[in-house]
Amino acid sequence: MAIEIKVPVLGESVVEATIARWMKKSGDAVAADEPVVELETDKVTLEVPAPVNGTLTDIIAAEGATVEVGALLAMMDEGAAPAKPAAAAKEEAKPAASAPAAPVAPAPAAPVTASAAHPLSPAVRRLVEENNLNPAAIPATGKDGRLTKGDVQDAIAKGIGKAAPAASASASASAPVAPRKDDVREERVPMSRLRRMIAQRLKEAQNNAAMLTTFNEVDMTELMKLRSEYKDDFEKNHGARLGFMGLFVKASITALREYPAVNAEIHGQDIVYKNFYNVGVAVGTPQGLVVPVLKDAQDMSLADVEKTITDFGMRARDGKLGPADMMNGTFTISNGGVYGSLMSTPIINPPQSAILGMHKIQKRPVAVGDKVEIRPMMYLALSYDHRIIDGREAVSFLVRIKESIEDPRRLLLGV
Repeated sequence: MAIEIKVPVLGESVVEATIARWMKKSGDAVAADEPVVELETDKVTLEVPAPVNGTLTDIIAAEGATVEVGALLAMMDEGAAPAKPAAAAKEEAKPAASAPAAPVAPAPAAPVTASAAHPLSPAVRRLVEENNLNPAAIPATGKDGRLTKGDVQDAIAKGIGKAAPAASASASASAPVAPRKDDVREERVPMSRLRRMIAQRLKEAQNNAAMLTTFNEVDMTELMKLRSEYKDDFEKNHGARLGFMGLFVKASITALREYPAVNAEIHGQDIVYKNFYNVGVAVGTPQGLVVPVLKDAQDMSLADVEKTITDFGMRARDGKLGPADMMNGTFTISNGGVYGSLMSTPIINPPQSAILGMHKIQKRPVAVGDKVEIRPMMYLALSYDHRIIDGREAVSFLVRIKESIEDPRRLLLGV
């Protein structure tokens, strides 16, 4: 029986993906749940498995093609795969290799703009509203003149479709790139979809948010003592390593409860306050930075937080994080200290309004009472959107985290 392999649901606001690579070719036998193709979205790379045992018969979309959710990727025959000579398998693979990336309509004489008859999808509408765009002024490439997320992203990059006069900065940012001469000592490779979207989102955060960073330093003495004393028992009882990130997550939630604007976001002309705490933990991978989210972290024990963070790290390294792992974050923590960073100004992860930066623990002389002592110190940085968070709130929020870390008993007692 012929079975279709389609693009799965990719997550909130993600409507399309790029085919990164085919892991199987036409004629290959595949087992149920065995990965056959790798897709790359603007948030994550994921593998699409075979739904049943059988043989991959036809590859419909080639590597590099952009495909939407529900699009047909390949066909397979269910059942035990018959053994085939290598030559026959090679002949079957040829059509897949030469398959076009996707049907491309001829370029119209004049740009087609989004029709008012077609409602905007939630993802497109959000991009249009957040960037103050006129959808009717954006060339639409979707079916029947529909506006796609890619159309809006291209318009943002090119500085077109603004509902109000665009700033001169936008115009200069969209200036064409001057040609450059290639050098045999250089290597030119296309940016991956994930890297392009990281670049776009970070620049979007700089352009749209009134971003400011406030700093403080925290004495890690008491927290390090606590960890040293209980880490073995913690791991024995909970099967998880007691790290610093879990305690910073708990300290952040305490501070977020007191300063709700730090956990809020701007949506159009409104401020949306979140009565839950989905804390994103930035993780570096060979493909780029990803931010898996601890959902409802306020309901998680310290052991649950540490176990989940460990799981995120392992799956990020193996490329196993899914779109659902990245969704609905309300606040982010980034630890540049694991790479040796002493101080930095982290960039907000839109549409969130703040991000906490942790850094390297370094012994330094500090004044303790009337004496100078050597203490393990860490610089903390809070980058925040000044449109929604006042300086007093930002500084007080960071001081609250400092107090919780310097006296961990506060976290246990909830004070």
